[in-house]
Amino acid sequence: PSVCAAQLIHEGRADFLMKGKIMTGDLLKGVLSKEADLRTGNLMSHIMICELPGYHKLICVTDGGMCMYPDFEQKKQIVMNAVQFFNKLGYEKPAVAALCAIETVNPKMPETVHAAELHRMSVEGELGNCYVEGPISYDLAMVPELMEVKGYKSDYSGNFDILFVPEIVAGNVLGKAFVYTCGGRLSGLVLG
Repeated sequence: PSVCAAQLIHEGRADFLMKGKIMTGDLLKGVLSKEADLRTGNLMSHIMICELPGYHKLICVTDGGMCMYPDFEQKKQIVMNAVQFFNKLGYEKPAVAALCAIETVNPKMPETVHAAELHRMSVEGELGNCYVEGPISYDLAMVPELMEVKGYKSDYSGNFDILFVPEIVAGNVLGKAFVYTCGGRLSGLVLG
């Protein structure tokens, strides 16, 4: 059934393929099948669009559903997938928080090194029309009042569009916390 549904998308006879009460792996077999012909050749990544009580706009988390432990090149593609998606939604220059446990680069924490490199690349225009800030912790990304306490400066604290997580566990837990603890509403998409 998932192959048939994916073929309907490819033929232009359907616009969306929605996951219902089916295992994700079974659905993806159809989406990834050669017959469906839906692959773009880019890395596939997941994005969660969240309506979060107390946050003034929609916010997205990527990637909490597809790429388990992405290397730097995969992280770059995940960010680019999310940015391109936001550009298509009309966001001129989405702000991306490259989340880490700390706000400084620590070579023993590769995600901080990757976040700093993603920041540099965004400033130099290598990731499309976006701004990536990182490394930045979740609290500083979401609560501007904490910047003074931690001695951090950001023009985007409390106003990010995309929360980029370093690996699937962080994104999956964050998305589920938004829904089941914070009362948020969530929709997930696979990009690429």
